[in-house]
Formats: sequence, structure tokens, C-alpha cells
Amino acid sequence: MFISSDTIVCCQNGEAENGIVNGMMDHEGRPAKRSQSGYWRSACYIIGAGATERFAYYGISSNLITYLTGPLGQSTAAAAASINIWTGTGLLLPLLGAFVAESFLGRYRTIVLSSMLYILALGLLTTSAFLDFRPNELDVLLFFGSLYLMALGQGAYKPCILAFGADQFDDNHPQELRSRSSFFNWWYFSSCAGPLAALLVLNYIQDNISWAIGFGIPCISAAIALSIFLLGTKSYRYRIKRDEKCAISRVAQVFIKAAMNWRVIPSTSNNNNNEEQDTVPHLRSQQFKFLNKALLAPDGSVEYGEVGIIMQEVEEAKALINLIPLWASSLGFGIVLSQPSTLFTKQGITMDRSIGSSFDVPAASLQYIIGLTIIIFVPIYDRVFVPLGRIATGNPSGVTQLQRIGTGMLLCTVSMVIAALVERKRLKTASQYGLAELGGAEVPMSFWWLIPQYIIFGISDVFTIIGLQELFYEEVPCGLKTVALSIYLSILGIGNFLSSFLIFIIQRVTSDQGGQGGWFSDNANGAHLDYFYWLLAGVNAAGLLAFLCFARSFKYTNRWNLVSD
Repeated sequence: MFISSDTIVCCQNGEAENGIVNGMMDHEGRPAKRSQSGYWRSACYIIGAGATERFAYYGISSNLITYLTGPLGQSTAAAAASINIWTGTGLLLPLLGAFVAESFLGRYRTIVLSSMLYILALGLLTTSAFLDFRPNELDVLLFFGSLYLMALGQGAYKPCILAFGADQFDDNHPQELRSRSSFFNWWYFSSCAGPLAALLVLNYIQDNISWAIGFGIPCISAAIALSIFLLGTKSYRYRIKRDEKCAISRVAQVFIKAAMNWRVIPSTSNNNNNEEQDTVPHLRSQQFKFLNKALLAPDGSVEYGEVGIIMQEVEEAKALINLIPLWASSLGFGIVLSQPSTLFTKQGITMDRSIGSSFDVPAASLQYIIGLTIIIFVPIYDRVFVPLGRIATGNPSGVTQLQRIGTGMLLCTVSMVIAALVERKRLKTASQYGLAELGGAEVPMSFWWLIPQYIIFGISDVFTIIGLQELFYEEVPCGLKTVALSIYLSILGIGNFLSSFLIFIIQRVTSDQGGQGGWFSDNANGAHLDYFYWLLAGVNAAGLLAFLCFARSFKYTNRWNLVSD
């Protein structure tokens, strides 16, 4: 029997006779026992830490546009662009965090150190809010420096904690494998439950009491998140690191060697290397054949072992390329995902948000509806839809990840269509009441009109976000899981950058020579966010069509126990 070294590290061949989980160790470096480590006993700590960290993050990000257009005095377009760039940076930095985790520190240490950096950044952000803003350049520099330090901490934290949580479930233990699919559902559930309190409580504190207190509470929350994570240290399963090259280095070497050998013609005497062929699934080896040239020496013979590249490393590279078309077609969804915390919030500021005679709902807290929708829908999906899906399809997850993602992208398009129609009605109402030239005037139209777009947006998230997380984790070998999750997060990051770019270009084109007016005018009652929403609906629909085309040729792998007798 041949077992590759990566297979030993990764997903492991089931349960050993003495209850040891192969390829895993406990906190003291001993073989991990199934009865004493991992599974839900460990995942609960990770989910709790994730929920508390999300409270801290959304306590800052959800109302940031109000802070930028208020105390900092930025225009709506500039503030939206600043937030999109900051958010996008935070969602691209996971690529760096994944490299550090897989190459040097490991996932556990990266989570702990990035959490400390997170806490430091929030402490500095709180300090900046205590200062007397006029604003002067030094205070603004401290504020944005703290924001980007926070983005750096989050960048290392997010892919590692999600991958580390999924690592607590053994691939080849049927019950644990089935539970891992539920883990992704409940992880996202907790990631939305945490922000709900932030959207309700912190936004009110920030708008009506103090920005410094409103920023200080998330700092305390981040410290609590680290404490919860550390409490589970003795129960976690840790992957055994072998004396081998980092998976990222191995993949990079494959691409470099394949590029160097693109003109080399394989020697016919090496076409039937049975030992090498037996270590890879037949289905995978038929894809992206140009990467097979990484196996060749300059004379066309096969190089393998310590000197050359083995087929397993080529298959790792193929696994990443297999995901790239789906990644690209999901970027439209990433653009749409950046709207609730920016333009949706600005849209709500101008509407009647009163409940009763004495309470006005903070505009940023309308995002609560998305989180509440997710919290309600995730248990329904996990406990009702998935079991019914298993009966109908035989799939442990109910439906395939691609079906789940495609459904979410369709709902996302519907959400943007509804947002455009509601915004059109809001502008028409403002015009009817003579408020089109009064930017700060409240339009006599209830915020309840916004509820449908938020609800459908939340349901879309449950399908698309969780589907992408599970797909990118499952479809790569173990050493690349953190990298794959960081690539998934880059969908959201690049989406924010593209949103910022679109806003900048459209505002330049549609505004007058003085920079006034346009689709994103500071006078929300005279702007045209409805046009932008229609544009985003079209972009997302085009992305969905491309996704469906790529999905038809996609080949699932999701088992990397490459064992051959």
C-alpha cells in the first residue's frame, strides 16, 4: 500500500483501533484520542470565539459610514469608497495570513497572535475617538492607521479560525464528516448572531452617547473572544506537521516548473509510470494537463522524488486551478455584498424610521434584519432542508455546494432588483413632497419598505456564503485549506474594491464639473442609487450565468485520501 506524506498529514484513513485520530495530536503533542478531543466539544469554543469576534468587527464596520460622514466630514461617495477599500483590504490580507500560518506559525498560533494584534488595533481606534476631532491630520492618521491595523489582524484571523474549526471533524468518520457540513452552517449562524447585538446596542451608543464608548466595547469583546478560544486549548486537535515543503511552496514550484517546461515534449518511455499514475485519481489527472509538464526534466523524462516534483504536488496545483473559474464568476456577488453597510444604510437614513412616538431605529441597525433572517433560516436549513435533501439526493449536505451557491446568487439578484424598485419609489415620494432639493429632509416613507430586500439578501447569504466556505475547504488537500479559504475571502475583498471603483467612475461621469450631483450625490433625495442597484443586479445576473456554465464542467474531488494498494 502506498500512502503519500500529504495524505498522512491531511485527512487520514479513518479511526485507528485504539481510538486515535490519525495525523492529529493533542495540545501536549500526543496522538489525539477521538473520545477526548475535537468534534463539537472543540468546535463550540471556536464558534463562541467567532461570534464574539464578529461582534467586535461589526461594532466598528456597521456604522462606520456615519462616523466618516459625521465627525470626519467626508462626502457620501468618499466615505463609501473608504469603507470599501478598507473592507476589501481586510478580505485580501487573509492570503498573507494563510501563507504565514501554513509556512511558519501553524493555525493555532496565528489565531492567538492575530487576536492580540486585533485587540491592539481596537485599543488605538478607541483612543482616536477620545481625541477632539476638528479633524486634524494627526488624529485622522491615527484613526485610519488603527483601522488598517485591525484589517491586518482580521486578515490573519479569519481563514485560520474557520479552517481550524473544520479540522476538528475527521474526514473519514461518517458521523464527524456529516457534522462538519453542519459546522459551516452553525459557524455562519454565530457569525451573524454576534453582530446583532452590535447593530442594535452599539449603533445606538455611537449615535446618541459616545463614539469612544461605542469603539471601546468592541475592544473588550475582542479580548473576550481570545479568552474563549484559549479555554478550548486542551480539547483541540492539532495537525501533525511533517518535515516537508510548505504546501504553498510546493504549488508555486509546480507552476514555475510547468512554465519552464512548456516547450518540452514528454518522452514516450515514461508515459506508463504505474507507480505515479496509481497515486492520483483518474478523473483529476485528466484536467489541466499542461501542469503535468512540471514532472518533466529538460530531456522529457519524468523527474520525481527529492529532486523532481511528484504527481501529488501537481494534483494540489490542479485543485486550486479547478476553483478559479468559480471564484471569478462569484465576484459580482462580492460587489453586491458590500452594499448593506454603505449605500443601504445611507438609503435608510432619509426614511421614516420611527417605531411608536419616541423611538427612531438607527439606520445602521437596519442591517439587523439580515442577521436576524440568517439566524432564523440557518436552523431551518440545517434541521429541515438538509435532512429532506439527504433523502431525496443521497448527498450528506442535502444538495451539492454548487447548487447551493447558484441558488444564493439568484436570490441576490432578486434582492438588488427589489432594492432598485424601492429606491425608485423613495425618490418619487421625495419629489412629490418637494424634498428633492433638501438633502437632509426625511422622506415620508416608512423604513418597512426596505425589509424585503434585507430578508432576501439574508437568505441569499445562507446559500452562497456557506456554500463557498464549504466548497473551498473541501476541494483542496489539507495543507492548502487555509489558503483556499483565504481565496474565498478574496471574493468579498475584491468585490469591495470593485464596488469602490464603480462608485468612483460613475460619480466622475454623472456629476457636474464641480463634483456635485450624480448618482451618489450627498443629497440622497436627488441622487440615483436606483440606477446603481439596477447595474449591480445586471452584474450579478451575468456572474450567475457564467457560474452555471463553469459549474457544468466542474469536477468534485473532496476526498484526498489518496491510497492505493
